[in-house]
Amino acid sequence: MALEARDLVREYGSVVAVDGIDLKLAPGEALTVFGPNGAGKSTLLGMLGGAMHPTRGTVSIGGVAIDPSVTSWRHRVGILSHRGFLYARLTAAENLRFYADLFGLDDPEARVAQGLGRVGLTDRARTEARHLSHGMKQRLSLARALLHDPEIVLLDEPYTGLDPSAAAVLRNVLGELKDGARTVVVVTHNLREGLAMATRVAIQLRGRFVWEGAANDLDAVAFERHYHETIEVAA
Repeated sequence: MALEARDLVREYGSVVAVDGIDLKLAPGEALTVFGPNGAGKSTLLGMLGGAMHPTRGTVSIGGVAIDPSVTSWRHRVGILSHRGFLYARLTAAENLRFYADLFGLDDPEARVAQGLGRVGLTDRARTEARHLSHGMKQRLSLARALLHDPEIVLLDEPYTGLDPSAAAVLRNVLGELKDGARTVVVVTHNLREGLAMATRVAIQLRGRFVWEGAANDLDAVAFERHYHETIEVAA
């Protein structure tokens, strides 16, 4: 398996944010996780990417359990989260160059140029990140997450707050990830966009997967109705 979680639990005192989730994803699979605020989706993604330690359970990449104290496995994962991980006073190009150096990438200037072009920000290469719009920052963060060509891509609400133009660019880039080589996990509220890039779908409530299925078996309208019914029943 490219990415596997076993009995994954994360507790914050008496609050259980993730409650015994299991998943197995093969290379090329894309899982979209839907759920309301407070379902534990971002916490799940944080543990899959190694940013959070599970209270119990394991996360494995390529069959090897990840050790948060070791850094060698991190080049295999790309993460787009709410934090962005951008440096406000560095230009768009300087931000990517920093990460290219951090990952020890060959020909970093070419990687930076390719990354900016991929997300439509070539003309903003010399603009400091603090002066970019929210949509541009999101696109630059995506370029950062993909700069080192990771095997596993984790995306936390990638469409939040984007205008139609930025969303279209993001949609095209995410479509490129369905190349059969990468394993992708997306958590989102955007049902239509989330379904479009998924091979598998899960609904997460109160820290658990309450429903899972193959995306190619789903009608978007019927799934949207099913999703809202599931949320209402659980409320």
